[in-house]
Amino acid sequence: MTAPADTADRGVLTISDSTVERIAAHAVTEVDGVGGAASRVLGVAVGGEDLDNSAKVTAKVAGGTATLDVRISVSYPMSVARATENARRHLMRRIEEFTGLTVSQVDITVTALHTATAETRRVQ
Repeated sequence: MTAPADTADRGVLTISDSTVERIAAHAVTEVDGVGGAASRVLGVAVGGEDLDNSAKVTAKVAGGTATLDVRISVSYPMSVARATENARRHLMRRIEEFTGLTVSQVDITVTALHTATAETRRVQ
């Protein structure tokens, strides 16, 4: 019987940017008061926030470290600072838990504030 190979002899695990993006987009939905990002065209929000869809996440993985750029909306009147800090801590913890990567930076852009009740517009 042969001895098990050392961990260095087993191969390399590579986690793609897109995998981290999908994990982060799902993980941010677990944070209270955070919703999907508003759609943007040429940097201008159009159509309002997308509460049912996930946040927009861009990830860069280098070695054992990941950086995230996240676009979300926040429930009004929740503190934006508190919501983004909760999201940042949660994302760092969940990415490390699922991938083993260390998250060195999480940049968050709040694209919209939304209320608990959706506004409806009527033509008069």
